[in-house]
Amino acid sequence: MPSTISLDDLAAGAAHAPLLAEGGTVVDPLLLVDLAGDRHEAVLRQAVERARECDRLLVGISERGPASVPDALVEALDLTLALPPARPDDGGNRHLVAVDDPAAEARTLHANVLAHPQAALVLGRLLRVGPRLTVGEALDAESLAYSTLLGGQEFADWLAARGDRAAPPPAATETVLVRRKGDTLHLTLNRPERRNAHGRELRDALVEALRIAEADDSVTAVVLDGNGPCFCSGGDLAEFGTAPDLATAHLVRTRGGAAAPLHRLRERITVLVHGSCVGAGIELPAFAGRVVADPDAWFLLPELGMGLIPGAGGTVSIPRRIGRWRTLHLVLSGAPVGAERALDWGLVDRIERIG
Repeated sequence: MPSTISLDDLAAGAAHAPLLAEGGTVVDPLLLVDLAGDRHEAVLRQAVERARECDRLLVGISERGPASVPDALVEALDLTLALPPARPDDGGNRHLVAVDDPAAEARTLHANVLAHPQAALVLGRLLRVGPRLTVGEALDAESLAYSTLLGGQEFADWLAARGDRAAPPPAATETVLVRRKGDTLHLTLNRPERRNAHGRELRDALVEALRIAEADDSVTAVVLDGNGPCFCSGGDLAEFGTAPDLATAHLVRTRGGAAAPLHRLRERITVLVHGSCVGAGIELPAFAGRVVADPDAWFLLPELGMGLIPGAGGTVSIPRRIGRWRTLHLVLSGAPVGAERALDWGLVDRIERIG
């Protein structure tokens, strides 16, 4: 069971016991903070200061609904779980995640963090720092953290459990279709036999296609979509763990990946998503100025279960749409989000039938 502390405990420093035991074992990577009861102003101020300085993940629990939680406190915590508001729209407060049973949800998050504490703590720190950085700086920070975790035991354990996989076969057709009509450039991910997995070939082809728009100011609009049953099923798992070395992998992600050009072109880009949008399948679209989702679209960030964090730019793009708190919940829960909640949160901008 997760350890729970009160607001008074937090203010008194209960969350600041040493994080690491002998040998670097993580102790209590996630603590719950019970937000029930009256709050004295001095205690609240001290609790906020302590939360901002804490090395652990702090998840607030409120059984009274979003309106009952002070803004300064939920901003300082890593995440707050609360009962749904009286009206169905909970999109206004990006610090909160509304769930029917906050205590049960907290137990799920705690179990997932205990299974991968290093990745969870790295993610928590990255999400706190990210908003203070430029997009380029934040992409560098994400990639450096990702490379660190690629060398960690949690990822090694996932690779061992997965077993060896054959490398994906070379694409038989163009992996990104490029068409121009007037001032609009239309790009289509075209590896449906691999559910448009974001492997090397598709990544490189997408970056090359985006360079067309960057080099030609007469391209005033870019539309990106995907062929087949889904927009993108995330990174190609057969390629995980195959980088020649971690430093090269970092440079390829940051200087050869699609995140930076998508951000630079954001005012011109609309992404049309459908079906499963996993990992890179939502991390990259979130950079665009406009994301339109089919009603059947759903979104998932599964990286924690691999001992990793989002590595295609998701710790940069998604918090800038939905806030760092809900981004943390998406990763720690490992649960899918449907199109309606994605719209409510601002992860997508519109829902309409695609195709």
